[in-house]
Amino acid sequence: MLCVVENHSLPRTAAFFDLDKTVIAKSSALTFSKSFYHGGLINRRAVLRTAYTQFVFLAGGADHDQMERMRKYLSSLCKGWNVEQVKEIVAGTLHDLIDPIIYDEAASLIEHHHTAGRDVVIVSSSGAEVVEPIGELLGADRVVATRLVVGEDGCFTGEVEYYAYGPTKAEAVKDLAASEGYDLGRCYAYSDSVTDVPMLEAVGHPHAVNPDRTLRREAASRGWPVLVFNRPVRLKQRIPGFAMPPRPTLLAAAAAGAAAVAAGLVWYAGRRRGAAAGTRLRGGG
Repeated sequence: MLCVVENHSLPRTAAFFDLDKTVIAKSSALTFSKSFYHGGLINRRAVLRTAYTQFVFLAGGADHDQMERMRKYLSSLCKGWNVEQVKEIVAGTLHDLIDPIIYDEAASLIEHHHTAGRDVVIVSSSGAEVVEPIGELLGADRVVATRLVVGEDGCFTGEVEYYAYGPTKAEAVKDLAASEGYDLGRCYAYSDSVTDVPMLEAVGHPHAVNPDRTLRREAASRGWPVLVFNRPVRLKQRIPGFAMPPRPTLLAAAAAGAAAVAAGLVWYAGRRRGAAAGTRLRGGG
């Protein structure tokens, strides 16, 4: 693949990736259901329900109403869970569950954008406790993800603090561009869902990846490129010589912009080692 390295006298740019069915082949939030069951967080009935939800999601994508139902179901399911226990379960099963379902094409594209000097940002409606470790695994520079309210007892209350979905994703992209100096007209975005059209519209180079039926029609009418990713391959089994960027250290950082702060948005970001700017790694959800 021909790679053109950016002229760093120009404004910075980034590539924004939806996660589920764009970078990985399943729903990240639902993939850990069996692990949560073995950890005592959910019962067998909940495991079966999440398996069915995963099937529906994979079979036909998810429109606005389905996403709302999924959000309500998952937030209510998580009520009372200890956050640290969730993080431990995710960390302990991350490689076994997520590594095998990363699209080879997506991993190559992430590497391509890093080589070209662009930041890589994962923007997902799944919870930050799941998305942040996946972002580390992928070598992403930043992650924007849904955040649930945590009570004084360290457990989820069942309320949503910030929902990274639809127009909110686009707002996050624009706020991050303002704070980091990205030129959105030269940025890239990738998603499988029509609900992410606002995010795709926000950049100069939108791409539909494994698009649902409605997004495919939208992409055709707008002349957006359509990509098909269909090769989930473990990162360590990828082509010889491939090397993912060094894993960042994700640290909490307040989001820029009054609107984002008012929404309770917190970014977790890590800038890859050896970036042209020479800055230290720092922490997207």
